[in-house]
Amino acid sequence: MQRSYAVDDGRIIVDFGDLFRVSLKTLTLLGSAMKIFFITDNTQWFKFLNIWRRHRSEEVVIYCSPKGEKLFLEEIDAGEISPLDVKSEAKRLSENFDLGFSCHCKQIFPENLVKKIPCFNFHPGINPHNRGWFPQVFSIINGKPIGATVHKMDEQIDHGPIIAQKEVFIASDDTSKSVYDRVVEAEFELFYKWIDYLIVGEFDEVALDSPGNYNSISDFNKICEIDLGKKVTFKEAIDYFRAMTFDGYDNSFFLDKDGRKIYVSIDLKAE
Repeated sequence: MQRSYAVDDGRIIVDFGDLFRVSLKTLTLLGSAMKIFFITDNTQWFKFLNIWRRHRSEEVVIYCSPKGEKLFLEEIDAGEISPLDVKSEAKRLSENFDLGFSCHCKQIFPENLVKKIPCFNFHPGINPHNRGWFPQVFSIINGKPIGATVHKMDEQIDHGPIIAQKEVFIASDDTSKSVYDRVVEAEFELFYKWIDYLIVGEFDEVALDSPGNYNSISDFNKICEIDLGKKVTFKEAIDYFRAMTFDGYDNSFFLDKDGRKIYVSIDLKAE
């Protein structure tokens, strides 16, 4: 059935038939004081979630990773977010919460958590393509699809059955930053469209048809150093530099004769 959606105070309003069914389940769950946790190491996602939860009846708690604590010093002092090690706290989380969400969290949810309560991941990539770190970087380089995915989590990284995806385009003048911004917008669209369905358990799952490919942080670090003797086409060189260009970060570099790192980025302008 075709559905139409609109946002109203952080809730998803759908066609009458779905609204009636979802509302009944939501009331049942809310009556049992449903508790939900989110873990994010991304300031955009924190701001988004912090506003969204003000319109919710559920008890919503937001955590960050211990390594991401420095991003949220003021918010931690204000009691809006708390650092949490998901591995050591898995038992407590599974006993005290009904649902868990990862939104750009840099921790792996352990098996004893994801098998006890439903956990979902809003991931900035199109699984199973370029799973792992910085999907937009590798998609610009290898041409694989890029976008946003919401999936049910298992113990593997960016794995588990897919619930919904939204692909975004890569323009010829895009850099890693502009593609990333487009992906985050797609993630927020998926969130608004699906969050109520995820909370009440009204969704279908589609298993991954292949493991795809995975890129670790080590894989990214390896491609940061430019091999000045490597032969590439102009297209490959331009794609590489725009993939490595992200405002505020120095990524690609070469070593000069004195051993200094010389960082390189690219500025593209469409007519």
